[in-house]
Amino acid sequence: MTQVITHLNDWRLIRQQIAGRSIGFVPTMGALHQGHVALFERSLAGNDLTVGSIFVNPTQFNNPDDLKNYPHPYEKDLEILTRLKVDYLLYPTFDQIYFDGYAYKISESEFSNQLCGKYRPGHFEGVLTVVMKLFNLVKPTRAYFGEKDYQQLSLIRGMVDAFFIDIEIVPVPTVRDDDGLALSSRNQRLSREERQKAPIFQRLLSSGLPPENIKTELTRNGFLVDYIEQHGNRILGAVFLGNVRLIDNVEI
Repeated sequence: MTQVITHLNDWRLIRQQIAGRSIGFVPTMGALHQGHVALFERSLAGNDLTVGSIFVNPTQFNNPDDLKNYPHPYEKDLEILTRLKVDYLLYPTFDQIYFDGYAYKISESEFSNQLCGKYRPGHFEGVLTVVMKLFNLVKPTRAYFGEKDYQQLSLIRGMVDAFFIDIEIVPVPTVRDDDGLALSSRNQRLSREERQKAPIFQRLLSSGLPPENIKTELTRNGFLVDYIEQHGNRILGAVFLGNVRLIDNVEI
């Protein structure tokens, strides 16, 4: 049974007791799916102990409705972690994580203002701040992040390097449904018609078309496009179907 820790002082005592063992860490906001399972499986295979966290982080939501509608299937999530034999789950409250009232923040001044950051002001500041807090609490050997959130992965890698944090950041390939749609907790909010249309996003990203042509085709198919851009060897995009925002990227 996965041991659930809701009080950070309890975790600090446990962390002292497991010193000297390799620890894999998977931070999540819950609503776990096969993409999260892939992260946990990598951690379980490569470390003595695996720690997960579930914390729906309000500071990374620039849209209050998105936060309000975020799913919270805690019992189902715990069943998944127990089945996987994850050792510990941190499940803290807002007041424990942000006892400072979000007065102290981690910010990045360049890449965080591009792509998703351009359309979601303050998002990556919230992400980097909560990840730094969790890293300092868990003190993992390795931490696992999916490549679907490629900008997030890049920024967390950069933060670890910039602050000389002794944690290995392990990227895990995007997990997709059979039709190519990248798994996401937000997919649950797609209507039946939207879910049928959603795989067009990945197919066009993989098509080899220039970004402008991909934008045109997505718009023609009923998507509202935030951006389609090439960075290095990847095409990255963010779109809306109805009121659901989808992100994805493919290597080229």
